[in-house]
Amino acid sequence: MKLRTIIAASYATLVIVSAGSVSAHDGKGQTVTKNFEEVIPNVPGKSLIAVEVDYAPDAASPPHTHAKSAFIYAYVIKGAIESKVNDGETHIYRAGESWSEPPGAIHSISRNASKTEPAKLIAVFVLDTNDNALTTPIK
Repeated sequence: MKLRTIIAASYATLVIVSAGSVSAHDGKGQTVTKNFEEVIPNVPGKSLIAVEVDYAPDAASPPHTHAKSAFIYAYVIKGAIESKVNDGETHIYRAGESWSEPPGAIHSISRNASKTEPAKLIAVFVLDTNDNALTTPIK
């Protein structure tokens, strides 16, 4: 199965699988809700995890890294998200746009681009099944 098919299937699953999700609040206007977690049966040692990230107006995530093995696909559902990954340019992604992050990436900017409207994205992680911490703040 191609990665694009896995991502598309996971997004469709997110629309259906929302009951029983776990939420976390970081106190800065951001809420992260895990929507899906499953071992990928035809890719030994790999799992797929999907989370929704809701940003209040003008909210931001602190600079962070993700699980060392994680390849991440991010898709903006609502609003606009300002993002900078590694040494790439800072970019504003609007609803319907997406980007990816390679394993080991530093996500130095991740925030709602609007001071007045909320924003939401879906992040899909393909990672080693035993890679536990999805996000680690950079100190």
